[in-house]
Amino acid sequence: MTRQHTSIMGVVNVTPDSFSDGGRFTDVDAAVARGRELAAAGADVVDVGGESTRPGSSRPEEQEERERVLPVVSALAQLGYAVSVDTMRASVAQAALEAGAVLVNDVSGGLGDPEMGPMVAQTGARYVVMHWRGLLSDPAATHHYDDVVGEVCAELTDRVDVLLGHGVREEQLVLDPGLGFSKDAGHNWALLAGLDRVVALGLPVLVGASRKRFLGRLPARPGEALPDEPSAPQERDAATAATSLLAAQAGAWAVRVHEVAPTRDALAVWELVEEARGAR
Repeated sequence: MTRQHTSIMGVVNVTPDSFSDGGRFTDVDAAVARGRELAAAGADVVDVGGESTRPGSSRPEEQEERERVLPVVSALAQLGYAVSVDTMRASVAQAALEAGAVLVNDVSGGLGDPEMGPMVAQTGARYVVMHWRGLLSDPAATHHYDDVVGEVCAELTDRVDVLLGHGVREEQLVLDPGLGFSKDAGHNWALLAGLDRVVALGLPVLVGASRKRFLGRLPARPGEALPDEPSAPQERDAATAATSLLAAQAGAWAVRVHEVAPTRDALAVWELVEEARGAR
């Protein structure tokens, strides 16, 4: 049996306040150039987002979000790239699809806008359903879980049922366990360890661990205490590549990353080892 290739989604944040690279690509030309860079490095999909979801961030007005993302989506689509739009607003998603996007990546899983489900059903677009319990206004806030993997799976299943009720077809849907969203480091590690259970739900799975805070607090040596302060987001790409490999091994459909090359190389090493193992 041939193993399915794990796709790479490269991130283009056209926001002034993203935790990772806010302000670097707010200019349309800079954002398009970044998208081209990611695709050249091996991204299968370029994910364009105009709203930061970092804890404590404020939402842009709808018109501002449209002005941020639509020119970038349109330009990248015209260049022949597969483009996704990262938005919680149905109107922005629909406009992006009309501009050439092929996928809607919604961190709210449809909870942020009641019109999202009907719009996805009407357009037939591919749609990422992320696990979400609401945006965090307090950076220190989190949510309680007795069994984070089981509860995430159950809540994703509930969201899928709601979307199917709107007329969305199952083959349109992709699941995302929502690492870092209303989850502390322990929850994130547990979800990475239990990704096979999310994959076992039977739909494609997207994993977005890239540069998140929990990856910035790693021991310098095995067994040592975790550092008090996390490393800078740009210093977390090696750890991100490791999570990409773990996601691929669990059967993830795709991984979402800020820097493509480290993940591309990690996945290539594993794929070549798997080929060699199969040839023995």
